[in-house]
Amino acid sequence: MGSYRALLALLQCFTISALASSQTCDPVAVPDVPWVQVREMPVGCWTSFLRADKAEVHILNLHFTSAGAMFSLNMTLAKPMNLILTSSAGPLYVACNKNADVNIYVHSNVTLYGDNKNNVHTEDFPTENEELVKWATQRFGGVTSFTTVRTPSNIVSTGREGTKLGSSDCTLEHEDPSVKHFMEVVTVPASPFKYCSTQPQNPSDERQLHIINIPEDSSIRNVSVHVNTDKLMKVFLRGPQGTTWSFVNSQHAAFCSNNEVVVEQITHRLRPTITFTSDHAEDVQKKALEYFKATTVTSYSEIRLEGSMVSLTLGKRKNPSVTEEPVIPFTTNAPEQMPLLMQLYTSPDYRLPLDPNTKVQSDKRIYAEISGNALGGIVLTINVISCFVRSKGSCPVEKEMPFISETCSPKVCLNSTRVSFFLDQLQELASTTWDLECSVNLCHNENCGAGGRVKRNLEVTQPYTPPPTPPCIDFGLPAVLGIAFGGFLIGVLLIGALWFIKIKTGYPTGLDVSTTAANLSGCPCSLTKRQPVSTNPSPSENSSANASIGSTQSTPTSSMA
Repeated sequence: MGSYRALLALLQCFTISALASSQTCDPVAVPDVPWVQVREMPVGCWTSFLRADKAEVHILNLHFTSAGAMFSLNMTLAKPMNLILTSSAGPLYVACNKNADVNIYVHSNVTLYGDNKNNVHTEDFPTENEELVKWATQRFGGVTSFTTVRTPSNIVSTGREGTKLGSSDCTLEHEDPSVKHFMEVVTVPASPFKYCSTQPQNPSDERQLHIINIPEDSSIRNVSVHVNTDKLMKVFLRGPQGTTWSFVNSQHAAFCSNNEVVVEQITHRLRPTITFTSDHAEDVQKKALEYFKATTVTSYSEIRLEGSMVSLTLGKRKNPSVTEEPVIPFTTNAPEQMPLLMQLYTSPDYRLPLDPNTKVQSDKRIYAEISGNALGGIVLTINVISCFVRSKGSCPVEKEMPFISETCSPKVCLNSTRVSFFLDQLQELASTTWDLECSVNLCHNENCGAGGRVKRNLEVTQPYTPPPTPPCIDFGLPAVLGIAFGGFLIGVLLIGALWFIKIKTGYPTGLDVSTTAANLSGCPCSLTKRQPVSTNPSPSENSSANASIGSTQSTPTSSMA
């Protein structure tokens, strides 16, 4: 009985372990999450300051991930203003279009391109935020706005007033830049999330479990949480030590965290509910399932942003802004740079473009031209860094594609470059539909920056292989000599055999060779019988005939003897 209970307990342990492992999920990088919306809250200000000459004063603090970045600035509709551009990341290139009422102030590491380069001033002003505000206040009398933007690709003035009701003093604090209606900022899409779920897309009305995990190496330390749902939800919040979670509205949420939690309706801070330091996805999910006694995870979100403060909204969106769109087979937008295009050709003269649906034999060589439309008419050099192909299907295969740079004069390849590929390494693979993708750098003079990737679909077919032909025998000189010598021996043997037959057979009896030779010239061996001689000659010929006959008959007699 005891052994039976022990076996039953062991089976239960195995069942619970298997169930726990099936309740967790492996997060993957995604650009957006259906249950969580996150916005970075950088430092900035927005005031009512306006100079006496009716000009505004705006500061754009730009952050890029690498040196040599580019972006487009369109200020053609802007109100009269003094615009200060600052960036701490190496050289910066700006394709600028503006009107005459816009004065731009930049550092020496910022280069502007465009038709209207008037009123562009290069000055050595501070780069630290507070010091820059002080300098602008002393120089222009005040600051209308200070905006921090990360990895912009396009900044456009909307033409609306840049002031805001309230104080005219610029005090830097965390803000949401998207509310500043006087400009529109387009940034490079990032993937700040890792996400997974073990629940169906439409979970039941039971309490949903949402897990937010901020890894230990993240710089986020202050999170403002908004609960945007009418249903009750369980929220598990994990972050590095020193992180603070501030709930704006928590009436529909039961939460647990290893950090301090601030609820606006309560004047004091709530201490951590649990002690938990691991940021591993599986450990965090198991801890949340254990604490809330749940069986499934509605959403697990791992957030990575560079800012120290973010705004987080929990709740499924009714009208998701991200919809699935058909993929354009051969274009892509390069991060921080310009749109790129890849066109394929079958010959090195680059005259006849290859149709996207045309299949290319895998034993052929293809030629590619990568080009782009530079911002503001800037002349750029495109350098291909690497290329690879990825098969389409349920089990994608990825292979690196070595390329050969093709020579092209600068006049012909303006803002473009040419390379070629051999497709022989695709012969042994079953897939025929591939995505050809290349990573490029964009260079201006000697300064280069990341140009992103360009993609093009590629149809490949296997070459026709004719059936094998029987091998052809190669006769060399020794074989020819052997055959000739063999033929000679056979001829000698045949002649010898015929001569032997002649020797054994001999001439028939009574054969007169001379007469035969006289009758048949050239045929001494003729077997024609001689006609018999008359025995009764005429009297007139008797004496001469006897002598003739006697001499005639004596010759064969002596020869035959």
